Amino acid sequence: MPNHAVYAVMHASFFGDLLSDAWWASLPAWLVYLLVIGIVFVETGLLVGAFFPGDTILFIAGGLAALPNASVNVWALSIGVFLAAFIGDQVGYVTGRKLGRPWLQRQTSPRMRRALERTESFHIRYGWWAVIVGRYIPWVRTFIPVVAGVGRMPYFSFLYANLVGALCWGAGMPLLGYWSFHLPWVKKLTYVVFAIFVIGSAISAIRWSVLDRRERRNGGNAAGV
Repeated sequence: MPNHAVYAVMHASFFGDLLSDAWWASLPAWLVYLLVIGIVFVETGLLVGAFFPGDTILFIAGGLAALPNASVNVWALSIGVFLAAFIGDQVGYVTGRKLGRPWLQRQTSPRMRRALERTESFHIRYGWWAVIVGRYIPWVRTFIPVVAGVGRMPYFSFLYANLVGALCWGAGMPLLGYWSFHLPWVKKLTYVVFAIFVIGSAISAIRWSVLDRRERRNGGNAAGV
């Protein structure tokens, strides 16, 4: 058999496995917990997770628990994600409160500055609700805790909003995925959407990096002139 035919068969088999319940159900529970909880904390607690498809990841992870013979427990997953989302936002809030506005103004990345400015406008407009609703908007989810800290949002007000948001989003999305995966068409469609989001996130991250470097270079040249 020609080499290209062998590769085609191998690739078809690989992608066929990805769409099979058995492949997903065989993933070790500890690995799923570690990856999902780690991604949630990075996305909400550090300013490096704006491109993670957090909603899709939580939905898929919850769905894994609904598969036959799956080792993932949906309640353990939901509690772990809730804690990661809550603690992550608290870290972001404290970081923003400690570093203050001078830190925001020192951001050298033009695209980062714009993202922070948009998040700040969103927070000013919606206040307490921005912390909750922002959970469902990828770039806002990453920046809103820091912006709330920089803006000196009252600590207990943020704490309460963070608690509600982490519960609705962090625990709610895996449970939604768990119940939805009992519908076969939802399950198959979600696998495809997940692959699209992962590829899209990688492309978006690369594009952000390339455009950011270009804008920095152009800004540096303008400053030199």
